[in-house]
Amino acid sequence: RRGDLIMKKVGLLLSGCGFNDGSEIHESVISMLALDRAGVETVIMAPNIDQMHVVNHYTGQEMDEFRNVLVESSRIARGNIKDMAEVTGNDLDALIIPGGFGVAKNLSDYAMAGPDCSVNPDVYRLVSEIYLLKKPIGAICIAPVMMAKIFGEQDESAEMTIGSDELTSKDINTMGSKHIKCLVSEMIIDEDKKLVTTPAYMEAQSIKEAAEGIEKLVKQVLLMIE
Repeated sequence: RRGDLIMKKVGLLLSGCGFNDGSEIHESVISMLALDRAGVETVIMAPNIDQMHVVNHYTGQEMDEFRNVLVESSRIARGNIKDMAEVTGNDLDALIIPGGFGVAKNLSDYAMAGPDCSVNPDVYRLVSEIYLLKKPIGAICIAPVMMAKIFGEQDESAEMTIGSDELTSKDINTMGSKHIKCLVSEMIIDEDKKLVTTPAYMEAQSIKEAAEGIEKLVKQVLLMIE
């Protein structure tokens, strides 16, 4: 199977750098490592927009400064990153979205608006293109919430998980999808919608716990590439 995956391109959509205001770094790096080990080319990308706000990850306090999502995401990518406006669904074989509050603050405004949230237009476009082309998507941690919103906007529904958080799982159901409780070490696969989700740091107490589910998710996403 590995031979089939050589030169496949998988997009990794980041939302900044740091779980309080951007991408969850562990989830992002674990995904990158799993993809690299599988022999695929990872296309790392982020929207060229301002972050909602900046959080001091040492104190947990908001900082009085501005940062750019693409610039901050490039820290995780070691500079090898694209403005997602330049990427289309035709450029990729699959898409993976790590979690972190950046998904709920920068890629969407779920952190502020809940089920009534809106999704960044470029993010909405790319995810919709991947879905309409019947290519697999992996959504990690809080990212399934955004997927529920995108599916809901298209009168579609998918089975997904963020683990067991009561409020977030209720919001997923409110937006028209079906939340399924899931252990951190496992994943939920919606074969029809080609969506794979895992709780990661919504439930994980350590990096190894997060890695177990993420590695399974990456493997499953790659298996679903046609």
